[in-house]
Amino acid sequence: MTLLSIIIALVVEQIHSLPIQRVVRDPVAAMAARLENKFNDGGRTHGVIAWLIGAGFPALGLFITHFILADAQPVLAFLLGVGVLYLTMGFRQFSHFFTDIQLALRSGEIDVARRLLAQWRGVSGDRLTTSEVARLSIEHALLASHRHVFAPLFWFAILGPAGALLYRLAQLLDELWGNPATTIVAAREDMVDMGEFSTFAKQVFAWLDWLPLRLTAAAFAVVGDFEDAVHCWRTQANRWPVGGSGILLASGAGAIGVRLGLPVHDEVSGMGDFGDRPELGLGEEADPEFMQSTVGLVWRSLVLGLAVLALVWVSAWVGA
Repeated sequence: MTLLSIIIALVVEQIHSLPIQRVVRDPVAAMAARLENKFNDGGRTHGVIAWLIGAGFPALGLFITHFILADAQPVLAFLLGVGVLYLTMGFRQFSHFFTDIQLALRSGEIDVARRLLAQWRGVSGDRLTTSEVARLSIEHALLASHRHVFAPLFWFAILGPAGALLYRLAQLLDELWGNPATTIVAAREDMVDMGEFSTFAKQVFAWLDWLPLRLTAAAFAVVGDFEDAVHCWRTQANRWPVGGSGILLASGAGAIGVRLGLPVHDEVSGMGDFGDRPELGLGEEADPEFMQSTVGLVWRSLVLGLAVLALVWVSAWVGA
């Protein structure tokens, strides 16, 4: 049922894209703001309480509900799983920006591509070159594919709908409470220092993302240039200062043979106070062709993940 739920959610999401900002991000942002206003005293303890109310208890409630429905009403449990996946994951949540930027670059409309990238990143980039636009877009797409597809699917496979919901709420609370490590664009102007209040949210999300992030990087290596991906992972990932995303970006860059990272001509490079962007990957400068290669890499990785789930399901069925 897990594999079927994932396939149906992916198909539905491709047919009808969810207005993620209005349906998911805005309500969660409003909830996070209320919790922060009520509980934030700059201390860790109240941060733990706020996180449990905002993410822990909703996920626990969903886990119990799904567990009960799985025995009493299997069809409703199945539909609940599909619905939660539809709300918590999806290619279309980021792919439209990536596709539009690629088309603009292919048409030579660099100003259009810059504007689209600025809307996507939340950071202006009026001086970016064509290669820099492509490079930043690939970086953002690799990370977004992990956060919006592979990680939620992993936790759905492990814990059911509650796992996907827990990951998404944890990621959003970590981001909304001012942790720059949740995104390529670090230290945005609208981020504030919440002291110890956001420490627990940061730690929980780092824990939830630790294994899925490495599995996504491994999938990129398997379906791409394995030798280069592993080499970049081992030698370059620890140079990247934004959270653990260096593992993902280094593996993805090596898998498609493109150079990512590197300084960019931008007033705000996306690295905040972290300094220069180190080089990731091997090979050539980024361009629209490598953007297309990125799309192929992500889709092949998804097929690999589904194939692994299918093998697990077949093995379980045969064993039973």
